Amino acid sequence: MATVEERMKILKMIEEGKISAADGAKLLAALSSADARKASSFAATGGNRTLRVRVTDAATGRAKVNVSLPMLLVEVGLKVGARFAPQLESEQIEVINEALRSGMSGKIIDVVDEEDGEHVEIFIE
Repeated sequence: MATVEERMKILKMIEEGKISAADGAKLLAALSSADARKASSFAATGGNRTLRVRVTDAATGRAKVNVSLPMLLVEVGLKVGARFAPQLESEQIEVINEALRSGMSGKIIDVVDEEDGEHVEIFIE
């Protein structure tokens, strides 16, 4: 979404004579158009979708973690999480990113960590 600051910069450029009023109007219209496309894309991809991570004890099947995150937070979370979880392979992160971009649903990751005795599953719902 276009921020107030972005709109104010365009108005300031018009005021300072750096761009014409007509060019400024075109830029403001383009920001509004981009906002409309983002909103439409959000609705089309199911804006209420979530990413669910479930970690269970591999031996007992008892849940250790079961968390759902709104998709809007996931992309940022993946970037931040990759820094703090170096054990995650870049291939796994790329699988998640590709699934998010493609609009995929269902289980996207299913890994058993024999060393820690954990079963990790990641779903898009």
